[in-house]
Amino acid sequence: MLKKLNDFLAGIPMTIAAGVFLAASLVLTLTDTTVPIDPAWAAVVISGLPLLYLALWRVVHNPGISKISSALLISVAMIAALAIGDLFAAGEVAFIMAIGAILEEKTTGRAQRGLKALISLSPQQGRRIRGGEEELIEAEKIEKGDRLRVLPGETIPVDGTIVSGNTSIDQAILTGESLPVDKMPGDPVFCGTINRFGVIELIADKVGEDSSLQKLIRMVRQAEENKAPMQRIGDRWASWLVPVALLIAIAAYLVTGDIVRGVTVLVVFCPCALVLATPTAIMAAIGQATKHGVIIKSGEALEKMGKVDAIAFDKTGTLTYGRLAVSDIVSFSPTLSEADLLSLLSSAEALSEHPLAKAITAYAKSAGTDILPADNFQMEAGRGIQACVAGHELICGSEAFLRSRDITLDDDAASRLGRLREQGKATVLAAEKDRCLGVIALSDTVRPEAKAAVSQLSSLGAETLLLTGDNRKAAEFLARQVGSMSVRAELLPDQKVDAIRALQKTGRIVCMIGDGVNDAPALKTADVGVAMGSMGSDIAVEAADIALMSDDISRLPYLKRLSNAAVHTIRLSISLSLCINFVAITLSLMGLLTPTSGALVHNAGSVFVVLIAALLYDRKFE
Repeated sequence: MLKKLNDFLAGIPMTIAAGVFLAASLVLTLTDTTVPIDPAWAAVVISGLPLLYLALWRVVHNPGISKISSALLISVAMIAALAIGDLFAAGEVAFIMAIGAILEEKTTGRAQRGLKALISLSPQQGRRIRGGEEELIEAEKIEKGDRLRVLPGETIPVDGTIVSGNTSIDQAILTGESLPVDKMPGDPVFCGTINRFGVIELIADKVGEDSSLQKLIRMVRQAEENKAPMQRIGDRWASWLVPVALLIAIAAYLVTGDIVRGVTVLVVFCPCALVLATPTAIMAAIGQATKHGVIIKSGEALEKMGKVDAIAFDKTGTLTYGRLAVSDIVSFSPTLSEADLLSLLSSAEALSEHPLAKAITAYAKSAGTDILPADNFQMEAGRGIQACVAGHELICGSEAFLRSRDITLDDDAASRLGRLREQGKATVLAAEKDRCLGVIALSDTVRPEAKAAVSQLSSLGAETLLLTGDNRKAAEFLARQVGSMSVRAELLPDQKVDAIRALQKTGRIVCMIGDGVNDAPALKTADVGVAMGSMGSDIAVEAADIALMSDDISRLPYLKRLSNAAVHTIRLSISLSLCINFVAITLSLMGLLTPTSGALVHNAGSVFVVLIAALLYDRKFE
């Protein structure tokens, strides 16, 4: 009951009412009008009771020195002002503090719009198909393995895999991308995304709290609950400033004999601006990042990101897309064109389930290459295949597989194959009888934004390095493609951890970017862990401090700039609040400020600090 009354009095309508009563009191004072009850009493009751409630609650529930809070100091100042008969000053102190609390709440609420949008987009219903019949059920009742139908314009209720239909999906809520993504049978779809065009049917893979949308909501909530180190410092300063303020106020009274000066010191000494500076800036910055498809789990991670001077990248799935694609088609025969080689080899591999074979076949289809019928197909697992295509008895696979069939490469072919391997590329050879026809090389595709991101990070003062389990040649080739990076290759998960710890021992602040399960220990060990939120594993995302929901590593320079701006804003606000306090205390001791004017000066500074933090939300950091 008491809490409900407190929340009611602290709300915007009652705070406005307190302001009206306070203004009425000021008018009566200026016009020397006497009334039985000063309207300032209403402001004291409306805005002062929530302040007293908060101060007493912290005294009862907070441990140790944290029992002493800024709310306690303001309560003491309000009571002292009442004791000397300055009703307007007492009401003003309480009212301006109430205004500051509302501004903080509004700033925080604005920053939380991303979370509120996520929650509001949580689907409520789904169309389940059982026994050929469609039924509309609550989303929470959908079970893993259920077959669901989603119509155009509807929100997808679970994470699942399309089994029927083609469409385009709006995934902006998860990835920040504005363009719809084309989907077909076999493609994954995610909870909370919107089906734009066709009718699709899917099998539910992750339901309820396991869905991508609910995971995203949990991460954003976690970000709100965590405190940055600078915030904890601000809280500690506030706790120690309270007894200091009381001592100075008592000393001022004892030296001057003027109780008004002592009360004024109490009024202007409140560290509310110091306490408000960090949480408002942190929440505004987290809200800003959420708009750009970046989930920051804590204020601590945001603060540390600006201090990072060493950024370690995983290779596969981070700097690259994590999927093989044809990069080179090399014919060793003057009578066989590259297009003919692709046609023959892809036709022979079309019946194979090997990942390299599937990648080659997919590339051929996308290039419009004819996939010819293949006869007498035989496969040796992990080595290669043989098949008859258009009258050609083909043998396809690794060099070792060809050598086992007494097929050797001439010097030119061996040299060209060696150059492909030096680039870390996978190769599939095609031969007929005792002659090698050519080779198709495959490599992981480098993200187009990787080179620019690495360059920008270097310009921001961060060393970039590659920590990967891939072979050294592949790692070094990639490093040359994206820029100047030091390379540590062929690392096991524990060796990645060791590499990060070695950097930390030299005083470096390390950020690790990864996507796989094997990256989770390194993400946890690093000062800041960043996971690829869309393509990354659940374990990696949970282990990381920050998730890039659009898998766009160009967000990393943006993160550093955002962090630097947030830390700068916090320091500016703290410095500003301390300067205002110092000047106001000096003027109070000189007798140049009254409790009323002192409250205006000090609390105006607090409001200004909150407004500075609010500006972070809409600033540009591109």
